[in-house]
Amino acid sequence: MSATNIGLVNTTKQIGDLVDWLVVRHTPPMPSTPTMYIDLEGVQLSRDGTLSILTLLIDEGTETAEKQVHLVDVHTLGAKAFDTAGTKQKTMKDILQDDTIPKVFFDIRSDSDALFAHFGVKMAGVEDVQLMENATRTTTKQRRLVSGLARCIEQNIHGANTASWKSAKEKGEKLFKSEHGGSYEVFNQRPLSAEILSYCVGDVQFLPELRNLFWSQTKNCREVVDAATERRIAASQSAEYQPRGPNRALAPWTAEENKTLDKCHGSSARLW
Repeated sequence: MSATNIGLVNTTKQIGDLVDWLVVRHTPPMPSTPTMYIDLEGVQLSRDGTLSILTLLIDEGTETAEKQVHLVDVHTLGAKAFDTAGTKQKTMKDILQDDTIPKVFFDIRSDSDALFAHFGVKMAGVEDVQLMENATRTTTKQRRLVSGLARCIEQNIHGANTASWKSAKEKGEKLFKSEHGGSYEVFNQRPLSAEILSYCVGDVQFLPELRNLFWSQTKNCREVVDAATERRIAASQSAEYQPRGPNRALAPWTAEENKTLDKCHGSSARLW
């Protein structure tokens, strides 16, 4: 990522200042593209685990503006990360729940589950890049399974930055994946290691580019993507939700939605 400023947010003053900036940024006239690109990390991130870090990439959508990444230290701040008001009398929770402020995620499910279960945050205004990517596929059969972030990056982003991204991802995974002898508790260790900082940045690094690519390719079927995104959020807040259910890799489209998506791509494919 070129020209990026990275900072750790671990005081209520910093939270208030960040929220104030976001409020001003989203005062009409609204930006033409999303400003907020978000990913969460934790120990078994879900209602059954913990939320440690909220990584927020701020992209003002111009080539001259420096991208910023804020790592909000939820492990240290707890509920204050979401309930602290700035001078504009708004909180991070207000921002996340505002359906007029777009927030871009890659697979909202676990993030929404953890935010709602632990901090009562009802996500709204979400664009889910995972669903956007899946909707670009031309047939129902091709859309059967969703892709992970790494695959989407490897298939759609090209250039020198991907090599450093892949290296940072691999170094981070060695610290928290059990098969490498690691533990997710590294997200709760302070100070955060350089490897974990780089890993968190990598999870939002290419979201603006991916979002813009898939947004342009799904202009005829955005209502379908929006509906599926809202269902994901609603399901993640339900008492019956299984954070690690057996069908997480399956695309969420209904039969009618698949017909609509097929038509958007000019396809008469069978429903599989």
